Amino acid sequence: MRNLEPGSPADGAAGGRLPVTGRAGRDPDGTPRFDHPLAPGGYRWWYVDAISDDQRHALSLIAFVGSVFSPYYAWALARDPDTDPNDHCALNVSLYGEAGRRWTMTERGRARVSREARDFVIGPSRMRWDGAALVIDIDEIGVPLPRRVRGRIRVHPQGLSPFVAALDDGARHRWGPIAACARIEVDLERPAARWSGEAYVDANEGDEPIDRPFRDWDWSRSAMRDGSTAVIYDVRQKRGDDRVIARLFRPDGGSQPFEAPARQRLPRTGWRIERSMRNEGGDAARVTQTLEDTPFYARSLLESTLLGERVRSIHESLSLPRVVSRSVRLMLPWRMPRIT
Repeated sequence: MRNLEPGSPADGAAGGRLPVTGRAGRDPDGTPRFDHPLAPGGYRWWYVDAISDDQRHALSLIAFVGSVFSPYYAWALARDPDTDPNDHCALNVSLYGEAGRRWTMTERGRARVSREARDFVIGPSRMRWDGAALVIDIDEIGVPLPRRVRGRIRVHPQGLSPFVAALDDGARHRWGPIAACARIEVDLERPAARWSGEAYVDANEGDEPIDRPFRDWDWSRSAMRDGSTAVIYDVRQKRGDDRVIARLFRPDGGSQPFEAPARQRLPRTGWRIERSMRNEGGDAARVTQTLEDTPFYARSLLESTLLGERVRSIHESLSLPRVVSRSVRLMLPWRMPRIT
């Protein structure tokens, strides 16, 4: 297991410096950018999660270019390795709490997609950077029940982060927070909900399909008492050592590494997905709520101990062998319809 430091050859491309097109969806200063090119078979996504100040609502959003979980993208790549990632874009919206649960992930083809530097249009929905905030206009239909999700979300970073790190030994897959410490304003028409809270924004990208180097991973972000955010990316590769990124992000966008504590196994999900969390001290980490339980992916709320504090964390576990299994790919169209 390796704890990784920025600027080392393990963190970037050859020589340790990431190229502009390898900065995981942002400019070198951390400003979100949506128009960087992608290689055939590649992907990029921008991720947002948030919890309301009163703890009654939560959400996650993921805007995909080259949707990594899409069976349509996988089938297209099997026919033609030069398949354009822009032909497989989606906005995933997951809502939790008193306003009711919603889940949307309709894939759109290139004719319904536009990517400019500060503006990413996916069918009737849109993600844009207005110079001060990330603005997401949502107009989607949920599945499996066809309930509309419509409204506007604004995410206000306290500071932008330029940090980007490689997730694999070959530096073909990269990740970095854009705004690890942020505030969110949610104004939804359907379902009717208006709230504000703390939020987090990051981005991932890859130059090849996501299942090639990885076996599985656990990721978490934890709110600290001083307003900073502790992030742990715990990656298991098919070949090579485990790779662990443990980093504390300050509200101004600056960051510093910390030593990841020992891995603690957590209860499996209903779909038997393995979960684990890096936890220190005598108090065990525990799952307080499972938000998403799918055949290949789980999102949970945890309590654990990091850097001497008992913290609340948003946690995700991903199993790549499950993603590429035939049975899962045949099930996914029921949750991920496609419009060309």
